[in-house]
Amino acid sequence: MMSIARQGMGVASALLIALVCGALFIAATGSDPLQVYSTMLVETLGTSYGIGQVLFKATTLIFTGLSAAICFRAGLFNIGGEGQLMAGAFLIAVAGAFGGGLSPVVMIPLCILAGIAGGALWALVPGILKARFGSHEVINTIMMNYIAAALVGFLVNSVFGVPATVHTAVIAEGAQLPRLDNLFGLFQGSPANASFLLAVLCCVLVWLFFARTRWGYELRAVGLNPVAAACARIDVPSRYAIALLLSGAFAGLGGSNFVMGYKRYYEIGFSDNAGFIGIAVALLSNNNPIGVIFASLFFALLEYGGLTINVLVPKELVTILQAIVILLVVVLSKLFNDRFAVSRRHLFAGGGV
Repeated sequence: MMSIARQGMGVASALLIALVCGALFIAATGSDPLQVYSTMLVETLGTSYGIGQVLFKATTLIFTGLSAAICFRAGLFNIGGEGQLMAGAFLIAVAGAFGGGLSPVVMIPLCILAGIAGGALWALVPGILKARFGSHEVINTIMMNYIAAALVGFLVNSVFGVPATVHTAVIAEGAQLPRLDNLFGLFQGSPANASFLLAVLCCVLVWLFFARTRWGYELRAVGLNPVAAACARIDVPSRYAIALLLSGAFAGLGGSNFVMGYKRYYEIGFSDNAGFIGIAVALLSNNNPIGVIFASLFFALLEYGGLTINVLVPKELVTILQAIVILLVVVLSKLFNDRFAVSRRHLFAGGGV
């Protein structure tokens, strides 16, 4: 509980200081910080459509945030979420486009499995290289991002694309996920769809995996101390490979939000750096699967809120706020942890006198 409290203090302090820094930046541009922030809140959380937009933008970030958090828990740094997201989304589009005539009961699970497979397969190469040769996953996953962008771009433009466009054919109706306004009558007109519910379910399942299963315990043990884990007869290389495969699977599944729930096709450039922002989401949530949901909502609020205030302040404000939050979370979390450790040493030293 004390650890959670310290983490919460670090995150809350980071958010508060980031908002103050943002206010100074806004004031420097000649705008009123209170007006800008109030406009952002009203346009995002003050309307049903705005909330729907935030949920939609948060959905992909939940998947990529989970992807990064899983690897962080295992002591790995997966920067390949962007490429894994592309690979998963592309396979979803291909499976959905060529599965016409099948029932949604078949098509939706098939497309979801295609997304999982695409992301996992794209993480397989870095996983094998890490497990077999000890190659650093940062370099390998970065390179796989470039390969994914080039390969998928070629396939869309030359093989599966609709002529004179940068997207694939529309997926079959049976592969499309319903919008939340059709399911529950909420967030009318927004692109929020059922993949948000899938993302929340995945967060719960990942939390249970780490908290209640042997495999999850072993991944956490490897992340905390691989030498001690090896002494406990845990196969560390295989656990590294498993962590990267799971990470890639969730990143690939993030393509369901755009392809199955929004545009109904794969489009070059759709990810908008969601794979990289997922790393920031994982850091802000301290790699907690449930915290990933709230961190994703925060970044989604900033992203959509930045669009609503674009006429008042430069669009770079959102990027600045995101960067400040991450830097402060890292610094303040360490500060609170170090101060807590010093307090404990003083307490125990005093108790021994």
